[in-house]
Amino acid sequence: MKTVNHWIGGKTVEGASGNYGPVTDPATGEVTTQVALASADEVDAAVRVAQEAFQSWGQSSLAARTKVLFAYRALLDANRDAIAELITAEHGKVHSDALGEVARGLEIVELACGITTQLKGELSTSVSSRVDVSSIRQPLGVVAGITPFNFPAMVPMWMFPLAVACGNTFILKPSEKDPSAPNKLAELASEAGLPAGVLNVVHGDKVAVDALLAHPGIAAVSFVGSTPIARHIHTTASANGKRVQALGGAKNHMLVLPDADLDAAADAAVSAAYGSAGERCMAISAVVAVGSIGDALVEKIRERAEKIKIGPGNDPASEMGPLITAAHRDKVASYVKDAADQGADVVLDGTGYTVGGFENGHWIGLSLLDNVKTDSDAYRDEIFGPVLCVLRAETYEEGVALINASPFGNGTAIFTRDGGAARRFQLEIEAGMVGVNVPIPVPVGYHSFGGWKDSLFGDHHIYGNDGIHFYTRGKVVTTRWPDPSEAPVGVDLGFPRNH
Repeated sequence: MKTVNHWIGGKTVEGASGNYGPVTDPATGEVTTQVALASADEVDAAVRVAQEAFQSWGQSSLAARTKVLFAYRALLDANRDAIAELITAEHGKVHSDALGEVARGLEIVELACGITTQLKGELSTSVSSRVDVSSIRQPLGVVAGITPFNFPAMVPMWMFPLAVACGNTFILKPSEKDPSAPNKLAELASEAGLPAGVLNVVHGDKVAVDALLAHPGIAAVSFVGSTPIARHIHTTASANGKRVQALGGAKNHMLVLPDADLDAAADAAVSAAYGSAGERCMAISAVVAVGSIGDALVEKIRERAEKIKIGPGNDPASEMGPLITAAHRDKVASYVKDAADQGADVVLDGTGYTVGGFENGHWIGLSLLDNVKTDSDAYRDEIFGPVLCVLRAETYEEGVALINASPFGNGTAIFTRDGGAARRFQLEIEAGMVGVNVPIPVPVGYHSFGGWKDSLFGDHHIYGNDGIHFYTRGKVVTTRWPDPSEAPVGVDLGFPRNH
């Protein structure tokens, strides 16, 4: 059986703990690989390697860093298909979706290639007599990233390219459910010329995570995952003196006004709810239909959802693949099975779905729930699967109030032809990312990604300017040089003279 080991100090390092986790092909249910699970001692060894690498990398020139990053970008581009195949084999998403994931990660590598302009400081001259003040940004040291299973390539690339471009060294702890793509990213970085120890991949479970959160050699932690874990990461790492950005879960709403193009809204709802099998924090999982359009919108969504082709991710005909594990599939199905008892109309029931020839895969069909109540489990919880809830509101104001009452504030969207309503929505809605006739408003790489409320713990969003600020710290230098024409005047304990 294939074993995925750690990547430390620019080379593969075999696991020493003796503990391994299973990696499954979601389309077949077969365990194809085992992944080494690091002990606290192995995490400590990786931190020490990263600390040693920081001594030189943190002092390296911007020209040296960007040279590596440009070479890395070229290698990633040349290996798109190979990375996507690893994602499909272990996550299950269709190949085109996996390619899209790699493309979105590449955006952040491209941002990192331009780090020279992003790290320019500021200078104020003659703030006092021959006194100048400058502001600069410097790297933190060793930083860590803990990333989820749903985007095993993209989310790591949201973190480490900017971190190393800023002069830090990085330890990545990816999900143990699909570990091969992160290792491939690290191998390509080494091939591009990234010095040994600058980017390290340590696989593991809670033992490895807790070791990173407690380690005094880690200066900052980035995390993407569920809200309960994000809260734990933020609390624990902050208590250990670390800078933290912890992105949590979501319940993203799409408000559809009576004047909206219902065909466009239905297309968007199906794509945003069921793409990537609903296993993404930016999925639209709740549609709020305003006024009398609800029945027509639900019917249009149903018509489209029934045509989605479900199958193995490596089949070009497949539009949606399986879920990551059987346990997760069963959990998602439980929300659908309980929906009717909690007041919803089950328009489509995707539970019990199988694919011929792949009966042991982690399959589930598309589910559509109408007239969902806000106190039901299907609405309150982040399901993280292909289940779309439809709620009804009589007015725009009622719809906005419903959305703002959610504890989550990750992303949201409005579908309308009314520019005035869209403008109000942008200003009144309590979410970090807003789409206007765009169902999944994930910002481009040079804007930052992150939500509000229980969708984010910490002060900084990820990538963009926020990401650069997170991976650096500011320093202000005040300088005074005596004029050569003046003789020394001796000690002066007073304030500097301004005039």
